[in-house]
Amino acid sequence: MPAASKAWVPDRREMIWIDFNPQRGGEMKDVHPMLVLSTKAFNERTSIVIGLPMTHAASNETNPFAVKYLGPKGEAGYLLTHQPKSFDWRQRGARPHPWKHVSPTVFELACEGLNSIIAIGA
Repeated sequence: MPAASKAWVPDRREMIWIDFNPQRGGEMKDVHPMLVLSTKAFNERTSIVIGLPMTHAASNETNPFAVKYLGPKGEAGYLLTHQPKSFDWRQRGARPHPWKHVSPTVFELACEGLNSIIAIGA
């Protein structure tokens, strides 16, 4: 008998699709990509994922809180460091994004952008 495959759990640096509804005010809505900041162990144990939304809106080119990220085919995405989110990833139907993981450099830039706003350890 083949071994059972382990169920997918989002992991740090991974891009996922997740439902941002319900939405209020200037928050993102509908299904969007999100960069996972939290660890796989945390996500699995709590069913919560902490991350940053990503949009393709070109208006973010001049947004000082957006980190530009180029996808595998050169398409631009913007990680919004000023909108960290925590969601129950199972209840919101999270699934892997075709971009898979961001590079360590992009991940570091995103974390630095968030840290410049909330100043962890300051």
